[in-house]
Amino acid sequence: MTGAGEEAEMRTDRYTGGLDGAVIAVAGAAGPAGRAVLQRLARAGGHVIAADADAERLAQAVDAARYDAGGADITGEVVDLLDLDGAREWAGRIEKDHGRVDGLVHLVGGWRGSASFAETDLADWDVLHDLLVRTVQRTTLAFHDGLLRSPGGRYVLISAAGASAPTAGNAAYAAAKAAAEAWTLAMGDSFRKLGGEALSAAATVLVIKALVHDEMRAQRPNAKFAGFTDVRDLAEAIADVWNASPQQVNGTRQWLTPRP
Repeated sequence: MTGAGEEAEMRTDRYTGGLDGAVIAVAGAAGPAGRAVLQRLARAGGHVIAADADAERLAQAVDAARYDAGGADITGEVVDLLDLDGAREWAGRIEKDHGRVDGLVHLVGGWRGSASFAETDLADWDVLHDLLVRTVQRTTLAFHDGLLRSPGGRYVLISAAGASAPTAGNAAYAAAKAAAEAWTLAMGDSFRKLGGEALSAAATVLVIKALVHDEMRAQRPNAKFAGFTDVRDLAEAIADVWNASPQQVNGTRQWLTPRP
């Protein structure tokens, strides 16, 4: 029987990249996309640590994903990602408990819009700045060093096509998404400079138009959801980030929907 420290050391020695044995945190994991991602990563052999601000919805998502994945290694923790110290403590606990941290998937979302540009409510920007920008800032800063120490560290941000083609009624949303993308790509530049020829960590952006899941289809059976990405396809794309080399994905935007 081994102690926690010995087990962590064994896991570190065994893991060389990819998803099997990877220790991956998923932020904003309580929704349908979170459930799909938790299940996909766990089925591939990952040790998945889910986080959300909503304890009840998080517990439901973790239980459902664990059941769907046949009792896989998925745990949940309520984390306030607007608290930098709290985010750093979370990242530190993961690395201490598992011997390393190999990924952070950022699923924290939210949308606010208006009928026209002139009708934009700046209170929407305040909300979206917290949800879409500040949570990215805190998770990148909290996990940056740990991901560098991993042999296969990955930071994955889910963004929106609107960041590249903002519309009049989506000024606040598009601006927040664009800021989050820029921040993530700056993290990728840090990985590139610090990793050099031995680059092992990567930060990448997956771009969607919007997400769709089975419940949405059941509620709107005649809707086409053109250009939408199914949450299961998103989960596959996220998994593929670990299957690619860091040189292939670091500092990139990968489009899962046609470019506007």
